[in-house]
Amino acid sequence: MMKRTSTAVWRGTGPKGTGAISSSGLDGKAATNPEELIAAAHASCFTMATSFQITKAGKEPTKLETTATVSMEKQDIGWTIVGIHLELTGQVPGITAAEFQTFAENAKTGCPISRALASVPSITMTAKLT
Repeated sequence: MMKRTSTAVWRGTGPKGTGAISSSGLDGKAATNPEELIAAAHASCFTMATSFQITKAGKEPTKLETTATVSMEKQDIGWTIVGIHLELTGQVPGITAAEFQTFAENAKTGCPISRALASVPSITMTAKLT
């Protein structure tokens, strides 16, 4: 099994926040590969979608950070993405852990990149307030 990761950080509301993406290839220290770019796209899309979910509920996230890990296996047809795990941590004043989980679940199923990756056998997620 081979794993590739990227991290997205978003600060503020969905419409007015700012963010950054990093991975081993995007930080200029090493070459990137397509799997890291998929992880970067998924992490950033999911994080922004979570911010929009929270903003829509009238709250403002201080910081949301997601690491997306793309898992690949060598199969008969070649290397294949078999799973993606999204690990979200967030600082959001005034919401409960259950509300945060609901916002994250809605973002996981609703973000455009999650929908585009619907053929991936397993997309999992953990969400934790800090």
